Parts: sequence; structure tokens; C-alpha cells
Amino acid sequence: MTLSEALEEEFDIAISTWWETTYSLFLLRAKRYASFVQSLEDRFYEPHESIERLSARLTLDLPVAFITEASWIAETLGELRPDASVRLVRNGIDKQIFAPVETIEPNIDEPLRVLIEGSPESWYKGLRPAIKAADKMKEPHRLTIVCPTFEGLEPKYASRAIGPLSQPELATIYSDTDVLVKLSRVEGMYGPPLEGFHRGATCVTTEVTGHDEYIEHGVNALICDWDDERGTAAQLDLLARDRELLTKLRRGALATAQDWPDWHESSSKFAAALHQIADQPQPDRLNYLPGMMMQLRVGLEKERGSRGYYRSLAADAGRWRQINGLPGLAQLFAARRAIKGSLFGGKDTD
Repeated sequence: MTLSEALEEEFDIAISTWWETTYSLFLLRAKRYASFVQSLEDRFYEPHESIERLSARLTLDLPVAFITEASWIAETLGELRPDASVRLVRNGIDKQIFAPVETIEPNIDEPLRVLIEGSPESWYKGLRPAIKAADKMKEPHRLTIVCPTFEGLEPKYASRAIGPLSQPELATIYSDTDVLVKLSRVEGMYGPPLEGFHRGATCVTTEVTGHDEYIEHGVNALICDWDDERGTAAQLDLLARDRELLTKLRRGALATAQDWPDWHESSSKFAAALHQIADQPQPDRLNYLPGMMMQLRVGLEKERGSRGYYRSLAADAGRWRQINGLPGLAQLFAARRAIKGSLFGGKDTD
């Protein structure tokens, strides 16, 4: 249905599903308005993308009821908007595609089967750090990388580099995996490891938002530190050496998957949440304007400050380029690089 077609109808509930869809939300005629929040969406943008970050944050001040799929989001919304209705419906797994395997077949003699999936275009998915960590492994392993595109990425250390894949094809890859390496910096419900759990894989992951919905260190997965490629590689090497631990974690992951709701269960709970929202009175929109205007003012002040900061950086960079271009310094730096820093006692003094 197009927006123009939707404008001709009246709805019980109109739901936004991404911050940009809120632009048209209140154009629709509806008895109640809601937002399905799958993450705090300002986190998807880097610091220099301040306009997008501000715009995404402002949508959390709208006069709507909230539905979300992860406990951490529900708790955060409850703190940010104690006046608003917040309902948690855990995201189900399509168990026709990601059907739980019946048993775990231990990998005893073969190299550790490592999988890394994600998009190189999304900085927050941590694809490149995961590849670097796997490259630092010392034990025999077989690395598979799944990406929708490999543009700008050199998967030279992978045994297999494949993609894009359909969901059934991805489920097959998970079935041939011992451990998924996922070093995301931003997640909502954090679905990929859970999909892997259904197909018999465990996971090595950061403590990204959403991991605590189902990941237990030493029970069904291993948790690694942030920005620690060598430590992550050490955990992978541990799993490659200790096949008893590997099998224990894979079995724990399968047990977690077997207890997780499927699409039918989560959809039923989502429908129940909508009925509850429909029975509530619509909030007075005017009550929300002061908070939104305050958020807008704070955001604009931060934007002004960040622009001044980046202008200062640009000016410093310009001065450095002028200094670095002086013949004497240029020759000195070239000599330093050529002898690997011995002019300065082996220390990086750039």
C-alpha cells in the first residue's frame, strides 16, 4: 500500500518501525500510534553523522506506545520515557528455516570450523576486526566468511568467502560451523548467534547490547573483550584445542535454542500487545512538545560544538601538512621509516 492509499483509510493502530518512518506516522488517521523499536537507532551512526543521531533520538519523545524485542531496550525506554507504555515481545526465530538440529555431532579430528558473517559496509557489525582476530589464530582452523558484498574487503585468509546468501542457505552454513565469531558494537536483539545456536554452532562474542538475552559465558558461548584481537584469537585457539569444551558449549547453545520462541509464539504475543495498546487512551500530544524541544536544543548545541571541534582538527591537519612538507622533515621521516624507527630508539614518535 502506498502512503497516498493509506491516507484514505482509518486504522486502529499505526506503527512506525524505523525513525525515518515517523515522518509519515501522524499523517495517517489512527486511533492509536505506536513505535516498534528494534534498537536505539542513533547508535547506528558515527559521531560525525550528528544530524541523523539527533533525528533518531528525537523520535523517542513522540506521543506513542512502544513495543520492543530486547530487554535492554525496554529498560532503557522505561528510564527515558517513564510516562510511556513499553511492552517487550521477544523476537522469534523462524524454526522452519533455522530448525534446531536433533543432536550435536562432536568435531573431534577436523580443524575448527569458524564462521564470520556480516556486512563490511556496516561499521558496527565488526566484520573486519573479526577477520583480523581469526587471522591471529595459531591452531588449525577452517574459516568461512559470509558477506552480501566483498567490495573493499580482502578475504585472503578465508577457506571460503561466499555471499550473498538466502536464509535457507545461511542455515546450511551454520550447520557446518563449530563457532561463529561476532564482534558487533551495536545490536538490538542480536539474532545471528541465536540462529547459529539452532543449527549447532556456539559463539565468541563481545558484550554487545542484546547478548545477555541468551548468551551465558562458559555455558553456551564465550565472551571476549572489546578491541582485543589477540584475546579473541586465544579463545578460538582454546576451542580448537579443547574439543570437550567446544562440544559442551555447542550443546548448551542448542539447549538455549530449543527453549527460544518461534515466529508463531512471538507473533501471538505481539498481537496481544497491540490489543492492549488499542484499549488504552491516546496520549495528549501537546504534553510531549516541551521534552522534544529540549532534546532539539541540546542536540543543536552539541552540533555546534562538534562542528567547531572538527574545524579545529581540519586547521591542525592543514598546518601539519605544511610542516610535514618541509624538505628536511620529509627526508627525516622517510629515513626513519626505512630503518624501522632505529633513529628514535625503536619508538613510534610520529
